[in-house]
Amino acid sequence: MAETVHWVGTGLSTGGGVRVLADTADIVLYGRTRDKAAACIDRLALTGRVAPRALDDLDPGRGDVVVSMLPATEHVRLLKLSLANGSHFANTSYVSPEIAGYADAARDAGVVLLTEAGLDPGIDHLLAHDLIARAEVEGPATATFTSYCGGIPAVPNEFRYRFSWAPRGVLTALLSPARYIDGGVETVAERPWEATTGHVLRGERFEAYPNRDSLPFVEQYHLPSHWRLERFVRGTLRLDGWRQAWEPVFAELRDPDPDRITALAADLAARYPTTEADRDRVVLAVALTVRGDDGAEWSGEHVLDVVGDDNDSAMARLVSTPLAVGIADVLSGALAPGLHRAAETVDVSRRWLEKLERQGIAAR
Repeated sequence: MAETVHWVGTGLSTGGGVRVLADTADIVLYGRTRDKAAACIDRLALTGRVAPRALDDLDPGRGDVVVSMLPATEHVRLLKLSLANGSHFANTSYVSPEIAGYADAARDAGVVLLTEAGLDPGIDHLLAHDLIARAEVEGPATATFTSYCGGIPAVPNEFRYRFSWAPRGVLTALLSPARYIDGGVETVAERPWEATTGHVLRGERFEAYPNRDSLPFVEQYHLPSHWRLERFVRGTLRLDGWRQAWEPVFAELRDPDPDRITALAADLAARYPTTEADRDRVVLAVALTVRGDDGAEWSGEHVLDVVGDDNDSAMARLVSTPLAVGIADVLSGALAPGLHRAAETVDVSRRWLEKLERQGIAAR
């Protein structure tokens, strides 16, 4: 029997990647109820090609792939089920310490654990590997690396943002300190929005701020040890004017109260939703400049700029399609058992990028 892809989740990140997989694999899509799954399949124009089921009916077989598009807090539950059944597991989230703790068990069970295989994280990793391999500077050098991604309204509004999913998550993410390299030294922004800077892409001005912990990616991206890092930051991109428009929000976050943040999130969701009439836009920009001690200099930048259409939001398309590429690698046996983060070498990254380009997703 052919392996089956069990795609769990009907939310806003489930998009065109399911269509890509449906061309070559048997797909079952799970919602909280069968009706919710069927409605999502209808939205994707895949009725008759993908089977709907309720999540309670999930029972994957050996060699199948379980795809978790649920909140990160649900990943471990599905991963445990996958390991127990000998099924592979895939998602688009960052690797948490808890997920990483199952790497050995997955390898021993002959199971692939694919993570960070969406947009950010995901496509950003592919573009970073490609740029670093292209840098034509030999010997000791100083390097500057930035990777910024943001989901923004295609038509700017006065708030410079529209919420397409839980706004409380957006707010609480701003409460997490950001660690990065700036001026050649490790830097921590306790309030990431206060480190916002202007960022110009192809003549258009944006605003960018650091988020999460950028430092582990120095090793993950295999930057040469003889490069001195002047700046290394992964962060979020927003429309120009975002910081000023959000000042009332930041006033609440400077002295956060959980109940007040919950109420604020509900208010913002009601005032600035993404409706069916709105189109979203995703911009991802990955740039590298390397200056050799001998005077040589190389710089490069990838910019991915996509607007949603009648078939998919930009976010759903860009999250689900690279995941589909990764799942195809799992099904073909191209990935060894154990933990993987998207494509981890330049050769595989470029192969993934070529597959994405065939799906109409190409960075300039």
